This record gives sequence, structure tokens and C-alpha cells, in this order.
Amino acid sequence: MYAHERSLVKRLEGKPFVLLGVNSDPDRAELKKVMDKEKITWRSFWNGGSTQGPISGRWNIEGWPTLFLIDAKGVIRHMHLGSPGDKALDDELDKLIAEMESKASK
Repeated sequence: MYAHERSLVKRLEGKPFVLLGVNSDPDRAELKKVMDKEKITWRSFWNGGSTQGPISGRWNIEGWPTLFLIDAKGVIRHMHLGSPGDKALDDELDKLIAEMESKASK
């Protein structure tokens, strides 16, 4: 999903959008190399080297990837276990961002 995530970060620059990642890779040093290679510029948290780490436990993650779309008030608007597909995700994000921008302009 890295290629699509990179495209989202670029396309939505300047919009009310933040991408956060959680990684469960066991070797943190190797993970940093992958992040450099894949040009991951967004904040990405380490889950303690396991899919059963503290972040996934707190958020009740049952599978990877799990995607949450959270609005500016911290309300989970969409949750996907697995990727919904690039177009579906783009559509959901665009709709949510349009709503946030509309509310901000009032």
C-alpha cells in the first residue's frame, strides 16, 4: 500500500489530512531501512515488533492492514479490515475532507 499512501500524502498536501502508520515488523532497524527505501515520510509508530503489540491491543486490531478514517473531532468515520481498494479509499477520503472543509468555511 506504500505507493498509494505516498500518492495520498502528495495529493492531499495542504488539506485537513494526516496519514499515520503502525508497523509490527520485528526488527526496528530493518523497518527503518524499509521506510527509507519506500520513502515513507509520514509518522509511523512501531507496535513493539508484533501484531499483538500495545497499539493493536488498544485499538482491538484483528488483522493487518486495518484502516481507520478519523475526522477532525476524533470520530471514527470508516474502518476497514484489509484494503478497501484505492478508489474506494480515495472516495471516502475526498468526501470526508470536503465535509471538513465545508464546516470550516461556515
